[in-house]
This record gives sequence, structure tokens and C-alpha cells, in this order.
Amino acid sequence: MPNIDSFFQSVKLPVISEVGQALIRTLNDEDASAAEVAAIVAKDPALTARLLRLANSASFGLSRSVSTLDDAISLVGMARVRTLCLAACLGDAFPDVEGLKRSDVWRSCMVSAGYAQWLSNHLGMDGSQAWLCSMMVRLGEVIIAQAQPSTLAEIERLPHAPGGRWERETRLTGFSEGEVTAELARRWNFPAEIVRGLNASAEPMAAKPFSRLGAIVHLSMLLADMFGEGVEGVEMLDKLPEDVVKALQLNPEWMRAKFPAATSFVDVR
Repeated sequence: MPNIDSFFQSVKLPVISEVGQALIRTLNDEDASAAEVAAIVAKDPALTARLLRLANSASFGLSRSVSTLDDAISLVGMARVRTLCLAACLGDAFPDVEGLKRSDVWRSCMVSAGYAQWLSNHLGMDGSQAWLCSMMVRLGEVIIAQAQPSTLAEIERLPHAPGGRWERETRLTGFSEGEVTAELARRWNFPAEIVRGLNASAEPMAAKPFSRLGAIVHLSMLLADMFGEGVEGVEMLDKLPEDVVKALQLNPEWMRAKFPAATSFVDVR
């Protein structure tokens, strides 16, 4: 049985910025305030500019433009601003990898994160946490590509059935990208619930105890994979695993009636 610590010995651990580290600490602080988060983000003008650009993108559909950090927190919400900035910090911590097109990976992450938030909000869960967790999953593939670059071509080989990437990663390396990202999140002191959710994302029905967050990430990543393969519309829902849908007690009729287009989660202008 492969050992995750041994796997990480061959990896140069990404370095997250001081701003990113400070934002992670607020995830573990229930009393963290919007003012505290704003003060952290304001220390990085480039990050602030990226946040405002993203908040003004088509994916948010806000009623008016966002011009300041205070506007972003007021209109988007403190939790969402924090997770958006954390996602940007995490993306900056990882180098470009030959064989993985950054724009395609980012698009996949945005779609997955959007569906994770949609599902979690319906279930009364923390939508921002689900968004961040789903946004992070594929970072594990980047680490796999660094540790074992010879496996990437096989992992990304076409045709690429939804969920097939996890099976290939596990077969070739012993770990899915979610398990690798979970270990990274643990080392970066992310909340335990996020670590558990990432760890269960490839096989949520095998996780003991069952992780609702992991199951949501599993479904959202499958939907993102389908979108990447050119599948759109409510027919995507017919391809989701019934056991995971039932375990989450999701209402299929509600899902079909309220199913958002994948393009609503990305700026396609």
C-alpha cells in the first residue's frame, strides 16, 4: 500500500503567500470578521485587483459593478471573497505543468466549484466551503505531475470519461488527486472538514464516516468533467451515480428544475 508521506518526499511543496496563510487561519476562526478579511486581502494590491475583476465577471451577474474591496464584501459576501482570494493564492503557488493547460484546468475548477456551491446551498450546507473544496481538488493532479511526470500523459489520455482521471491516478500512483490535495491541505492547516471532504472526493461511498462534502465534490467534479467533454443540459444529471445522489438525499426533480448551465459559472466573454 503506497504511503502518502513517501509520495510527498519526492515533491517540492508549493509555497503559499503570507496573505494566503493568513486567510487559511481565518477559516479556523469562527469569529473572523469581514474587516479582518478585508485587511488581509488589502495587503496584496494585485490580489485585490484580481478579486474585483472576478467579481465583475459574467459568472457573478451582480446588479452593479464592484469597484472597491468593501463593495466586493458587501455584494459578494465575506465568506465568498475569502474563498475567491484563497483560490487565487493557491493557483499562484503552483507552477505551469507541461501537458496541463492552465486555462482548461481553471475552467474545470470554476465549473466544479459552482456546482458544489449550488448543491451545498440546497442542502443547507456551507456553500463557500464547498466552493473552495471543489476548486482545490485538481491541485492534486498538478502535484502528481511534478512527482511522477511520466504518468501525466496516461492520466490525461483521451477519451476521458467523467471520473476516469481518478481511476487512472489511483492505478498509476496509488492516490487520487483528491487524496493528494487532502494531504496538502492538512499540511497547510486547512480545517479538518475540508481535508476529509477532499480525501473522500474520488470514492465518497467508501468513506467512513460518510462525508457529505466529499460526496458533493464528487458530483460537482463529474459534472465539470462532462462539461469538458462537451455534454451540457439536464441530461448531465442522468449520468450521475444514483447511490451518491441518494446518500445526499438530493431531490432529482428539484435538480432537474433548478439545474444551472455550466457556463453560468465561468466568464465566457
